[in-house]
Parts: sequence; C-alpha cells; structure tokens
Amino acid sequence: MTVAAPRAHSLKWRLIRRLLTLQAALLSLLIVLIIAALYFGGHLLNFESEDVTIDALKTAVSREADGSLAVRETPELIALRATVPDLWYILRDRQGHRLTEGSPPPHFARIGDALDDIGNARMGWNLGDPPRANAHMRWVRSAAGDIQVVTGPGGEAPIGWLLQGVLVVFAGFVLPVLAVMALATLIATPMVVSRALDGLGTVAAEAERIDIDREGTRLPTALMPAEVTPLVDAVNRALQRLDEGHGRRKRFLADAAHELRTPIAILQTRLETLPGSAERTRLLEDIARLAVMAEQLLDLQRLERAPGAFIGLDLVAIGRRVAIDLAPLAINAGYALAFETEEEQVGVIGDPAGLERALVNLVQNAIQHGGRRGTITISVGSEGIIDVTDEGPGIAAEQRERVFEPFSRLAHQDRGAGLGLHLVREIVRLHGGTIAILDRACGTCFRLSLPTPPRMPEAQGSIMLG
Repeated sequence: MTVAAPRAHSLKWRLIRRLLTLQAALLSLLIVLIIAALYFGGHLLNFESEDVTIDALKTAVSREADGSLAVRETPELIALRATVPDLWYILRDRQGHRLTEGSPPPHFARIGDALDDIGNARMGWNLGDPPRANAHMRWVRSAAGDIQVVTGPGGEAPIGWLLQGVLVVFAGFVLPVLAVMALATLIATPMVVSRALDGLGTVAAEAERIDIDREGTRLPTALMPAEVTPLVDAVNRALQRLDEGHGRRKRFLADAAHELRTPIAILQTRLETLPGSAERTRLLEDIARLAVMAEQLLDLQRLERAPGAFIGLDLVAIGRRVAIDLAPLAINAGYALAFETEEEQVGVIGDPAGLERALVNLVQNAIQHGGRRGTITISVGSEGIIDVTDEGPGIAAEQRERVFEPFSRLAHQDRGAGLGLHLVREIVRLHGGTIAILDRACGTCFRLSLPTPPRMPEAQGSIMLG
C-alpha cells in the first residue's frame, strides 16, 4: 500500500486567506458597531421614523377643487397620529399652497421656502448646542403632484426597514471596501512574503551544494527572518554533528586499514615459506584479496582528501607495469594475461598512483569474477582509452550501474568488499574521465576514457604473458 506524501501548502496563499478573513471580520464588526451606536443613540430610529411619516403623508395628501392641499384620513395616517401625539408637518407645493398640522418649531415654520431647489435635507444642530428638535425635508411625488414635506420625528419604523438599511450599507459600503482591500492584499502579500523570504533562495542554493566531500559547509543565517533562523541554526548544528561523525569514520577506516597491513604482510610471508600445494596457492590468493581490501580502504581516505597536483604521464607505461605486476596472480588463478597497445606512448595529465590503482582494481575484479579461464586483456587506445576485458560470465545490463556503488556485490557469495569498482569510478571522475561497461557477446569489458593532451607519435606493440 502506497501512502501519498502530504501536499505542501503555500505560505503566501495561507496568509492571503487569513488576512482577507480578518479584514472582512473587522470591517463587518465596525459597521455593526456603528449601526448599533446609531440605534441605541436614537439617531437611526429618528431617521427611519421620519421616513415613516413622509411615506404616510405621501399617500394621504390630495387636492381640493380649488387647488389647495388636503389630507385624507388613511389607515397609515390614523396609525401615525395614534403613535405620535405631538406629530407635526408642513406640506407645500410649488404654487405656494401650504398645509400645516401640529405645532412646527418656529425655526422650521418657513424654512421650506428657501429649499425649493433641494430635494432632500436633514436639519439639526451642532454638537454642544442646547437640545432642540430636528427636522427632515423631502420633495415627494404624490397624487397631488410634487409636494414638499417638512416634518419632525414620526412613527415607529418596521424592523424590516432596519434590516433593509443594514443590507444596503453592507452592499453599498462593506462589499466595495472589502473588494478594494482584497485586491490590495492579493497584490501586496506576495511582494511582502517574497521580500521577507528572499534569503531562503540563497540558503536553498547553498544546501544544494552540501556534499559529503565538502566538510564544514554551513547554511547562511544573515539574510534569514528571525522566525526561520532557529530552523537554519538547527540544520547547521546537524551538519556539524554529521561532519564530526564522518571525521570519526574516516579516522577509524584509515587506522583500521593501517593496522591490518602489518599482520597481512606477516601472514603472507609465512605462507610463502610453506611447501607448494593447491591449498597454499588458494591461501595466497585469499591473503592477496585481503591485502587489496586494506589498500582499498586506504584509497577511500586518499580520495576524500584533496587530490595532489596532476602531472604528465604515459598510459602505456602504466598499463604495461600493471600487466607485469599482476601476471603471476592471474596465471596462478588460471588465466592468461595479455597487454595490447596501439601506440608506444599515450600521454594524459593525472595522478600516476591513482590511475595505476584504478587499473589494478579492474584487473583484480576480472581475476575474481572471470570464471578462472580464458584471457584477461589490458588494451591502451590512442585517445586515452584503456579497456580491461575478460572471458567470464559477463554482467547483466540492469546491474551495470549498481556495480559501481560502494559495497555493492553481484552475488552474496562474492568474497570481495564491493569497493574496487567504486574506487575506479571515483578516480576516473577526479581525472575528468568516464568509465563504462561495453556490450560483448562473451565476458566483460570495462572501458576507461581519459582526456588527453595533443596526440603523440604513433607506434604499435603487443605482449602476451601466461
């Protein structure tokens, strides 16, 4: 059963959603508080009650036969008089007809004459003035034509009017303001987040360069926000612990390899003094393999240190020297060992000891896995190419990449440590070259390709050992 990895969330969009929610809540709360203050202060009720009075008068006003204004006794007007005992109003048209009921305050009695060109007005007093009645003036269209109504506080407004007013405020004010705030948030938040987290890109790029061979690498904290700095510090402390553990491992491997070399050499010397036999030959092979393993452990440490200065060298000389040194081991194991070259010299720039160790590992790998029959051939080409070929069972295509991994073995019964081919690949990489396993009908062919300087004079030669 495969468990899907959790989906990473976007900090930018999370902030935008939360900011929009907070803005909408604060804006709505502000409007509610304003409406509540108007309601409990009586101002909202005054506005609505004036509208109730004007609406009742608009449906009740009519004209007499002589053109004067009259008011019919409608149910709305009767209910208004019952709820507002001190009801007053002034009705006036543009022809000068006038109708008054109740006792209008003197300061509002003739103010309508000056407001012919004003459609709607609320009239009151400044803050701090003595409390006095307010008034509302509006021109309305009625059965008697255009009528100016001036009135004071009127009847009780239905609750629906209050709800309708609240909805109008939200639709006409809250939503447009919220839309503007949302647009500003959508534009500003990504910019703010990107600016605040600019340093993360630098840290991520530095983290990409962290490698086991680059000890002491740490992530920078100078550009980090204070909220992210503890995470970067924790990663740096983890890198410090890894460096310390890696250093201890390297020292252990180096010390172990050095300590093994002496008893291996003593054991090999003692075995060589024994009378010749098949068992002696087998033990010598095992001792040689053990010595190779110790050398490979030391090679690991050499590779992890900074490589020395490369010098000009001859691949033909290296190949010939390896063939001569390993010929006895190959012959004792049942092989013939051949050395071939297309030229007398093939110059490259590199580390002689490293390239010789790489070639030795390839030949030893062929001795171990070549089936103890046939010929192992070392071939040096003209373009910095070295082939090591055996006539053994070969390597399946799907396993060719895996054999270069450290401590990788083709079969559990293999007696090697699985370090030889890994070391070869690392040495070739240090020289800027490549290693590949070529397709063959029978056996295995490892090809080293190294960069070469300008070509040298051509010659051919071949030797056969075995």
